[in-house]
Amino acid sequence: MTGTLYVVGTPIGNLDDMPRRAVGILRSVDVCYAEDTRRSGTLLARLKANVPLRSLHMHNERARVEELLAALAGGGSAALVSDAGTPTVSDPGFRAVAAAREAGHEVLAVPGPSAVLAALSVSGFPADRFHFLGFAPRRGRERSAWIDSLRSCVDTAVAFEAPGRLVALLDELAEAGLGERAAVVCRELTKLHEETTAGSVRELASAFATREVRGEVTIVFGEGEAGNEAPDLAVLMEEARHWSRDGLRRREIADRLAAEFGLSRNEAYRVSLQVQEAPSE
Repeated sequence: MTGTLYVVGTPIGNLDDMPRRAVGILRSVDVCYAEDTRRSGTLLARLKANVPLRSLHMHNERARVEELLAALAGGGSAALVSDAGTPTVSDPGFRAVAAAREAGHEVLAVPGPSAVLAALSVSGFPADRFHFLGFAPRRGRERSAWIDSLRSCVDTAVAFEAPGRLVALLDELAEAGLGERAAVVCRELTKLHEETTAGSVRELASAFATREVRGEVTIVFGEGEAGNEAPDLAVLMEEARHWSRDGLRRREIADRLAAEFGLSRNEAYRVSLQVQEAPSE
């Protein structure tokens, strides 16, 4: 017999947003798998959903898959929830969903609140087509590639960020040539201190630099320009070699690359390092 896995959306802040269908399912399943059993336990208690609760997060998801499949065997039912919003959307769970499907079990969506859609709806930007970028990587090539993907995106885009890293991200985006792109920072959506702040990326970086940022943060970026695509590396290298032959030092080359091509300082310096003709400082 095949079992059923319900992927259940939960409130992103205001518990009154809990869908009635989701309440019924959470009360009826054989087991509920949650990103954080403490947070989800509070929710289940409020809903009077007296079902076994098991953890399933980024550190144990692989190990939990076999347990989940066993729970679904023989026609069992299970729910998958995250801390807030929809599981698998910048949250754990996609491996569990894929394994359940591959094993032949039914996987059903139980839609609920979404920070992505909530932020889009109040941004004032076109949402007939948009890109979801998730959380920005913290460092290195992955972060540079993430910034490049936003720079080349001409549609509305949505991203998540931790409150303590918001200003650093906005500053880096401004350095990368995105300072004038319109954006909206949505903080604490649906909660008591909900706040939506609009402006250019540069203006938002300045506004939040002087205050402590708290709560969950969703950023919506307005439409970009077709000319914002990341420049080809071969073009950058050719320009850098030309300036090197003209006698510019490595740091001067990096500064000019940043100014003329909208690269971040780190990206520009990496290109200048690759130019063998560049004189040492």
